[in-house]
Amino acid sequence: MADPEVQRIVQAVSESRKYRSVAPRLIAHLAELEVSKSRRFREAVKEVKNRLHQTVGAYVEETPDYDVWLARLQAADTPDARRAVCLDLLGAHASSHERLNILPTFYETLLGDLPPIRSVIDVACGLNPLAIPWMPLAKDAHYVAIDALDDLAIFLEEALPLFGVSSRALSDDVTLTAPIGTFDVALIIKAIPCLQQIDRSTGSRLLKDLDAACIVVSYPVRSLGGNDKGMRDAYAASFMNLIGAFDWRIERFDFADELAFRVFKTPRVPEA
Repeated sequence: MADPEVQRIVQAVSESRKYRSVAPRLIAHLAELEVSKSRRFREAVKEVKNRLHQTVGAYVEETPDYDVWLARLQAADTPDARRAVCLDLLGAHASSHERLNILPTFYETLLGDLPPIRSVIDVACGLNPLAIPWMPLAKDAHYVAIDALDDLAIFLEEALPLFGVSSRALSDDVTLTAPIGTFDVALIIKAIPCLQQIDRSTGSRLLKDLDAACIVVSYPVRSLGGNDKGMRDAYAASFMNLIGAFDWRIERFDFADELAFRVFKTPRVPEA
């Protein structure tokens, strides 16, 4: 049976308008961490909300009207019209907004030379699945999107079939367990810094446990305020530290507005 104090914290946080759509499993995880520190109730609720702001709340200024978004996508009756709507919607999320200038080349560069991509897992996805029109996927591709927000998952579950893929969208706490399944590509797009606000081991564990032929990991290179604080070098060093213990093949891609890596879980080829 769940700890009554954990349940009390979960209820208090869930009643907040800003966090009522967060997956209960994630709120419970954070509540358990605070209870383990013997925090008082009000202090624990405040700390859980702070952690949620760092991981999900800071990237969207206000809760989207997903019904309106879905209606706009459904009304877009040509690929170009649908792309135009997607660009507008992607701009509503701070993380995906930063990628708009490089979107035409971002996924083509990272995915275009891979074998046919028939399955994708998008971890802590945010609005990233709305970039499917720019991804070079096989016609029969299956796309799984996982995020911490229930309402976002419901929206994506209805929206993704409009892009010609079979799909599944769900809300969950990926800091507890890695998604199960075998995939051609796993996307962890600018998510590791946020996830590690909850658990510092999340990045290395996801990389280790995800079963994908290619894992694409990316990082921001500027703060939410647009400042360059040496983030590119810092995150590059952080990523190499995450994978340092594994004998994997790593490829680095430097975009103007993002740093990305491809991970292939095959041994590095020794230099001649």
